[in-house]
Amino acid sequence: QVQLVESGGGLAQPGGSLTLSCAASGIIFRTYVMGWYRQAPGKQRELVAFQSSRGTTKYADFVEGRFTISRDDAKNTVFLNMNSLKPEDTAVYYCNADDYLTEKYWGQGTQVTVSS
Repeated sequence: QVQLVESGGGLAQPGGSLTLSCAASGIIFRTYVMGWYRQAPGKQRELVAFQSSRGTTKYADFVEGRFTISRDDAKNTVFLNMNSLKPEDTAVYYCNADDYLTEKYWGQGTQVTVSS
């Protein structure tokens, strides 16, 4: 059974930082592109960043150098380090695993709220 379990969400002040983690099980982690998406109320889910095991990385334009995605293939975990948070970063953040063949999986999501 595939599981993606996110953690690390919560409340941050504008300008603050949070680090999200996603622990995967039930997949051959190194064969998956791991990503983070987010969905704000009333909006569609959108890509934040993804990274392959070879290091290929993509960020959404709105990241503007504030977030860093990384992965530890030995621990089957992907991270999203978020700095300089803005109120508009408030959303549910979802972990994603995609083999770009036939399989795509989602975590349950973790809430990130940026507010003073």
